[in-house]
Amino acid sequence: MKTTLAFALATTAIVGAAQAQGIEEFRIGILGGENAQDRMNSYACLQDYASAELGVPVKLFAPADYNGVIQGLLGGTIDMAWLGASGYAATFLQDPEAVEPVLVKVNLDGSIGYHSIGFARADSGITSLEDMQGKVFGFGDPNSTSGYLIPSIEIPAETGATMESGDYFGEVKFTGGHEQTIVAVFNGDIDGGVTWADGQGNWEDGYNSGALRKAVDAGLVDMNELVQIWKSKVIPEGPVVLRKSLPAEVKTSMTALVEGLYDMDKDCAYGVAAGDTLGFQPVTHDVYQSVIEARKAKIGG
Repeated sequence: MKTTLAFALATTAIVGAAQAQGIEEFRIGILGGENAQDRMNSYACLQDYASAELGVPVKLFAPADYNGVIQGLLGGTIDMAWLGASGYAATFLQDPEAVEPVLVKVNLDGSIGYHSIGFARADSGITSLEDMQGKVFGFGDPNSTSGYLIPSIEIPAETGATMESGDYFGEVKFTGGHEQTIVAVFNGDIDGGVTWADGQGNWEDGYNSGALRKAVDAGLVDMNELVQIWKSKVIPEGPVVLRKSLPAEVKTSMTALVEGLYDMDKDCAYGVAAGDTLGFQPVTHDVYQSVIEARKAKIGG
């Protein structure tokens, strides 16, 4: 399968180069969720396919935080990224003409949603939000949908308290990313945390896809030593976005490449999509209107 794909891409390299006229390179930003090297490794196959398709060098960027990708898209130093819904909302609210959503990840059941998952160590005695009162709760990144925005809306609605440290939770702490939150809880550095998962499949596998699944694959955690303590309502999966100002041919080529990645190379799609999925399908801005309004109300941009 991979040999066939490589041959097909090689035979269209000249066409790809023509399509990419007007760009000298193509730059893919990768949101935080795991350490930078693992993020780069997961996207290396897409980098190769994109370079063959476009006929120009393709570079990967893995900034330390979500805002690094957002600002790269806004400033024109990043051309494509898979954003969370809140990250897309942040980008849109700062410049509605910066990017366009083109694709969304599809779960094994055909849905395009996921959840923010609250979790703690199984030996901590914590089994619910009520048990987290007065304890340290970790959140990944202020620009993360599941790692902050949705919990910051839904959890206060359930607890009747704010997310300020010392109100309900002893301390609300930002860890820097999903992987950092998972490891901090697993190591006992914080009492509980939130991360993202499709909520499908088995807990011991870290569900089918998401940050927990990536942590299990990397050998960072044993899910049997963790317990779920909270689960958000369904969140629309974030979009793969492209800069609007890119040449139309480039946008068409990259959209087709990522949309067809699952059928062409399932191993590559597994790494890019953070686990077992059915790949990506087309999506439009309208899917994210509710998240945009939620972010505007909560954060102001």
